[in-house]
Amino acid sequence: MSLVTEIAILVLAAFVGFAVISKIPNTLHTPLMSGTNAIHGIVLLGGLIAISEVSGWFNELILVIAIAFGTINVVGGFLVTDRMLEMFKKRPTPQAQDGAQPEDEA
Repeated sequence: MSLVTEIAILVLAAFVGFAVISKIPNTLHTPLMSGTNAIHGIVLLGGLIAISEVSGWFNELILVIAIAFGTINVVGGFLVTDRMLEMFKKRPTPQAQDGAQPEDEA
């Protein structure tokens, strides 16, 4: 494939990706993000397998950088997902002692 064809595919994929992601409701964000992190974990495994097959220091450097950025993406994604799931947990209500009503804190 020519360079122009590859750039056209990249631009079209960016537009389609933006159109799809912009239409996702907020309630589906967390499950989709978890699924994407799992898929990206598979991509990282592929990068680790590919690094044993490449030759040349430049190819190895590019793969190491890609694996590092992918790892940051996966870890950060799971941290954000965990934080979002914490928002849905109910906080325990303080228990009243000796029949007294709990005071409202301002």
